[in-house]
Amino acid sequence: MKNIFSHPEKSIAAKLIIATGLLIVVVSFIFWYATLKKQEKDVMSIALTYGDSFVKFTKRSTRHSMLTYNSEETQGVLETLGTPEGVQRVRIYNHQGNVLFSSNLKNVGTPVDRTSLACTSCHSDLGKSAALIPDPVKWSVHKDEKGSTSLKMVSEIPNEPDCYNASCHVHPREQEVLGFVEADLSLALLDEALFKQGLALTVYVIVFVLAVSMFLGIINYKIVTHPVHKLSKGMERVAGGDLDYSVQINSVDEIGVLASTFNSMIKDLKAARDQREKWTQTLEDEIAKKTEEIRKTHVNLVQTEKLASLGRMAAGVAHEINNPLTGVVTFAHLLKKGFAPDSPQAQDLDIIIEQSERCSKIIKNLLTFARATPSEKGSVSINDVLNRTVFMVQNQEKFHHIKFNVVLENSQFIIVGDSSQFQQIFLNMFINAADAMGGRGSIHVATRSATEEGKPYVEIEFTDEGTGIKPEDMPKLFEPFFTTKPVGKGTGLGLSVSHGIVKHFGGNIKVKSEVGKGTSFFVRLPLQEK
Repeated sequence: MKNIFSHPEKSIAAKLIIATGLLIVVVSFIFWYATLKKQEKDVMSIALTYGDSFVKFTKRSTRHSMLTYNSEETQGVLETLGTPEGVQRVRIYNHQGNVLFSSNLKNVGTPVDRTSLACTSCHSDLGKSAALIPDPVKWSVHKDEKGSTSLKMVSEIPNEPDCYNASCHVHPREQEVLGFVEADLSLALLDEALFKQGLALTVYVIVFVLAVSMFLGIINYKIVTHPVHKLSKGMERVAGGDLDYSVQINSVDEIGVLASTFNSMIKDLKAARDQREKWTQTLEDEIAKKTEEIRKTHVNLVQTEKLASLGRMAAGVAHEINNPLTGVVTFAHLLKKGFAPDSPQAQDLDIIIEQSERCSKIIKNLLTFARATPSEKGSVSINDVLNRTVFMVQNQEKFHHIKFNVVLENSQFIIVGDSSQFQQIFLNMFINAADAMGGRGSIHVATRSATEEGKPYVEIEFTDEGTGIKPEDMPKLFEPFFTTKPVGKGTGLGLSVSHGIVKHFGGNIKVKSEVGKGTSFFVRLPLQEK
């Protein structure tokens, strides 16, 4: 403990003890000074209260004798009031400063000192002007000849109706103040009490500072100096090559964490040294490990090449499918000529023609996924496309046990775009919803107006009652070939292609899903500006 103060600039514990001690001394001094001042203020407040009560009692005691103009009785009352211990002098003087009555008979008839509170309480400078100050001073404190504190209280004697209406000695009604009562009270007892309290408080503060400083010194030694010394010794041992040494500090504070980290560092250094010594023995295992990683990387590259080849093959197949689709459309047109335009057969052939042409455009969209191609744009009614798509899927076996709740806002929602691409988006949404519900449930479809950044949009909602989407799968929904469906039930291209089409037309798709309750897709497309 002594060593830390021999060179305090080299010891963190000494710096902490000195800084803490100085802080305690400063705070204690401020507390001591503030407490003393507070005590003085409280004592003075009490003295003023009792002084004011004494002056009021004096006025009440002399009221009757002054109303009856009994000078002897008034003088006797003041002499009686001046007898208790602590009352130095009581006197009454008129507005001209002449003492009329006093507890000390020698003062009767003498003028008051113009520099005392008797005059300065009401006049700022009586030698120059008789003007009154707006807020008279009614008390003052001074030291008497014995060195004790003395309180001087002054209070005016007002001209009451009993005075200016009396028949014995009538005072003018206009004279507001008849005279003043002045009392000099000794505060020697209060001075002695304040001195004793101040002395006791000083002793308490000194004892408190010493006790707290000693206590903090011991705590600093136990918490800082001793553990830091252990850490320093441990560093010296480790620097000498002893990696089996560990610092035994069991606290959970910052120094304990530092010691634990230091011990972990020693273990890591020892492990690194052992690893270096055994490196020749484990080199073959490391090479085998790296070789396996290279093999896995090669397998991934081969798989990537397969996927690329599959994509190129799918593009070629898409071109070949266009030929039979063209034949289907041609023969459907030929068959249609053999039926009346309004016949059921002609309507069925119209559906075959329309859907075959849509298949051709879907194939084109598959190619668009790999390269950008211009789409056929025109004015399209979203509600009409939705109605046609719902009508088409309702007749398919996949949707026989699914109920469609269609709520379309009473507006055409005209959009510049390709109706077949919009139909493809809606069809993908219906198929995904049906798969999520296992072919049973209800699909809610709605359109509504929306505004985004001051521009008009149409929002199409697709809500199912399926199993929902896991939170970890949400960021990957629109990635190509990503699917949560079983093998053979999905390619992972539906949402990706739909998202690309919506983005191409300046829209966006938002998803809300809760596992076990269902999923909602909100497709927003910009409306045609009028």
